[in-house]
Amino acid sequence: MLGERAGQLLDLIRRGRARTRGDLIELTGLSRSTVAARVDLLVAAGYLCESGREASARGRPSNVLSVDGSGGVVLAADLGAAHAKIAVCDLLGRPLAEAVHELRLADGPQPVLRWVEERWREMLGAAGVTSGHVLGLGVCVPGPVDVATGRIVQHTPVMPGWQDCPFRDHLERQFGVACVVDNDANAMAFGEYHTEWPASSPMLFVKVATGIGAGMVVDGRLLRGADSGEGDIGHVRISSADDGPLCVCGARGCLAASASGRALARVLREQGEDVPDSRSVVELALTGHAGATRLVREAGLMIGDVLATAVSLLNPRMLVLGGDLVLVQDLFVGAVRERLYQRTQPQAARGLRVEASRLGDRAGVVGAARLALEEVLSAEAVDRALAGRQQPVGRPVC
Repeated sequence: MLGERAGQLLDLIRRGRARTRGDLIELTGLSRSTVAARVDLLVAAGYLCESGREASARGRPSNVLSVDGSGGVVLAADLGAAHAKIAVCDLLGRPLAEAVHELRLADGPQPVLRWVEERWREMLGAAGVTSGHVLGLGVCVPGPVDVATGRIVQHTPVMPGWQDCPFRDHLERQFGVACVVDNDANAMAFGEYHTEWPASSPMLFVKVATGIGAGMVVDGRLLRGADSGEGDIGHVRISSADDGPLCVCGARGCLAASASGRALARVLREQGEDVPDSRSVVELALTGHAGATRLVREAGLMIGDVLATAVSLLNPRMLVLGGDLVLVQDLFVGAVRERLYQRTQPQAARGLRVEASRLGDRAGVVGAARLALEEVLSAEAVDRALAGRQQPVGRPVC
């Protein structure tokens, strides 16, 4: 069938491995007529467009093929403990509309999901996009997610009442398209890698905000654990079980109980400061407050200690730090670097770069959109859509 391998050709274009029909012929071994027919099908369906001409050493210039961003949209949401970032993005991941709102995940899944649906539909209307152009959804949350079912796999204090809630299935029914749900640190890692550091694999991303989490990207794909517990470094023990502050997980001595934004805010409140959350800690530190700056630096050193083990085990090329505390770059990022290079063997750290997130607060929503795009533009999904005549509606020319 003509469309059975069309998705594979699109994937080669998306990954940057091919730019022209000639490239596709050379990479796949397919005949010129077969490639031409499948490319024409992808162009007609709105997945690809011809965006220019490329000089060829073999003769006349070739048409350059690229993903047609206008062929549809994905909806993305980064749901945090107290704020949500939502977006409508085209098929290249570019935001057509994006907004930040206050939101409480602790209110439970029903009101939160109703709110997300309403905001998405409002944004579609404001962007002039019909619901028929929506191809997929991406959502990230601050909790452990079973990506196969899209459900929170265990109780988390930030999301009471969400455990085992089928909210992915609910959103798919509401919009009639596939939805990807993942942990926020994974989404941030994925977004940061694909938009800012695509040549830096393996890349380890660490989020330090209300809690602490991590995600790792290897050759463009997220590294997954066996039971959805990957990246949970906030609960690495840094002191004995009977020592240290009590963590939200119920244990004592966890890294997050001493070095997260929530932990630093608690210490400052005990000292009489008005700091309700991790962002308030950052704001206080940026004013030069002695207690806040000391705590931020100490947090960086503690996290650097734990990451030294991760770097020795995984040997990443890039370590990207995100979340609230990274806003105090000189103190926090500098302290992490200092401790990492002190505690890591030269072989593991020789080529390591340690950088602050370039996407900042947008990392989660960008990553959620990218995860949705990976799903709806996968070779399998594209071939299913073509076989079922469920093509996106787009323009054949960029």
